[in-house]
Amino acid sequence: MKVKIGIVDDNSFLIKAIQEKLSFFDAIEIKFIAMNGSELLQQLNDNHNVDLILVDIEMPVLNGIETTEIIKTKYPQIKVVMLTVFDNDENIFNAIKAGADGYLLKEIKPQDLYNGILETLNGGAAMNPSIALKTLKLLRNPASIEHQKDQEDLKLTNREIDVLEQLAKGLNYVNIAENLFVSPSTVRKHIENIYKKLQVHNKLEAVQKAKKNNLI
Repeated sequence: MKVKIGIVDDNSFLIKAIQEKLSFFDAIEIKFIAMNGSELLQQLNDNHNVDLILVDIEMPVLNGIETTEIIKTKYPQIKVVMLTVFDNDENIFNAIKAGADGYLLKEIKPQDLYNGILETLNGGAAMNPSIALKTLKLLRNPASIEHQKDQEDLKLTNREIDVLEQLAKGLNYVNIAENLFVSPSTVRKHIENIYKKLQVHNKLEAVQKAKKNNLI
């Protein structure tokens, strides 16, 4: 009996990497692939005969946290494992609140990914050790999350921080777009959002304010 998997990620290179990791295991069948949460939900609408979905967090249209919440409401029998490059506290906290069954980092080894999938299907919660540790800390000190909420006005998304870090290195829109596998217009939109959130008017001010607030 094969384990039916869905993969949702807006980066086709990372989807290929996950497919390659799972190709070592005959018990796994990749049932479908989607580039964002909205696309995934359409596919599930047509056929939700799937055991587990690996979901990226940072995605356009509908992000991984929102997607997880909807899946868990409509299809509670489907397991959801966040597969992400980010292990920041707020993402972990929100993913768990949304009902995620596990939280793994994308650099995970194939065997560990496979074991994590099986563990989750058997009722466990697959987590990278570093994430398990952070989760324990969050449970012991939920006030730290509330404190983060107080500073929401300076909260940038992980992708905006990526863009800002590249800006800080002096790269232009085109270089940043190439490095992050997005279009220059997407980079421009991220930069507009960064300026608005940080209440600055140029690159230099943005970088200075971000460094001052330990965002980069």
